[in-house]
Amino acid sequence: MRIIYYLVKKELLQIFRNKGMLPIIFVIPIIQLVILSNAADFEIKNLKLYFIDNDHSAFSRLLQSKLEGSQYFMITGSGLGSQNGDAAMQNDLADLVIELPRGFEKKLMREGFDKIQLRINAIDGTKAGLASIYASEVISDYNREIRDRYGASRSLILDHTEGNKIEITYSNWYNPDLNYKTFMVPGILVLLVTMIGAFLSSMNIVREKEIGTIEQINVTPIKKHQFIIGKLFPFWLLGLVELSIGFLIAWLVFEVPFIGNIFLLYGFAALYLLLILGMGLFISTLTQTQQQAMFISWFFLVVFILMSGLFTAIENMPVWAQKVTLFNPIRYFIEVVRMVMLKGSGLFEVRWHILIVLLYAIALNGLAVFRYRKTV
Repeated sequence: MRIIYYLVKKELLQIFRNKGMLPIIFVIPIIQLVILSNAADFEIKNLKLYFIDNDHSAFSRLLQSKLEGSQYFMITGSGLGSQNGDAAMQNDLADLVIELPRGFEKKLMREGFDKIQLRINAIDGTKAGLASIYASEVISDYNREIRDRYGASRSLILDHTEGNKIEITYSNWYNPDLNYKTFMVPGILVLLVTMIGAFLSSMNIVREKEIGTIEQINVTPIKKHQFIIGKLFPFWLLGLVELSIGFLIAWLVFEVPFIGNIFLLYGFAALYLLLILGMGLFISTLTQTQQQAMFISWFFLVVFILMSGLFTAIENMPVWAQKVTLFNPIRYFIEVVRMVMLKGSGLFEVRWHILIVLLYAIALNGLAVFRYRKTV
């Protein structure tokens, strides 16, 4: 225990004496959390809309007013003829074009239905899909108002329903205000803690090799597992401190709720940090320079981050990719953080996550101990 205590103390002193290290560990992640949580927002508002009204009727003006009143659309132009809308989209002055035909009101009143054309810039598939959904919602609301005023048989063709409908009532659970930051902040916090832990631990033993102190350690009676524990424990403590600061910011700045058991979350975080730090130390035993360790860590982290389910739902990935994510540690921590913080999940709901991360941590730390060779 004395040897481990000496190594931990030595490592912590090196970190706190290094003035350039402290901002990397504490200040930069906080700035990244604040910036990324505001920037990584998939909710799209103020879509640029070009409205082509070839009818100039009360019905067409009602639809235009509904689109203008929506928080999702910003009408950047209007006119006659398809070519004007196409030119606006070509010049990036419009994300979508809605065109109403001549005789729109007459046909809607006489025949009970009509068609309108919706053209969307689909270079960004996500943006185009949301634009289509938002436009359909506004048009559905327009249809309901037309039915209430003039009879149940009148509607636009986009609604695909006529006559009486089943009325649906719904409620939003776990994120009632549909605040996207509530969804993103816990995941981004996981990524930042992961990156800091993996990078620092992966360069740890390599730094000893580069400055020549590894030979001094090798001639001591210290055992391999003691050396690994002494190298891992300081960053484990710093990771928990950084996670606590992140939770505090999530609560104070972004008002992310914390419904579940905080001790359960910290227990899982402690296991997860052992996993990530073990991975970094294992990489450190395989490399000879800090640059090599950094690039190998970055390679794995990029894959883990992109396949973690933070930016793209795992259910939307191909089947083979969904199976690959089963080996992704970041996936499990993001899921547990959201489950405990937002849903109030207990130990029973996250038991498999805990088991998988525990086995992962034992394997990686065991490999790190096995790979470290005490040679003079």
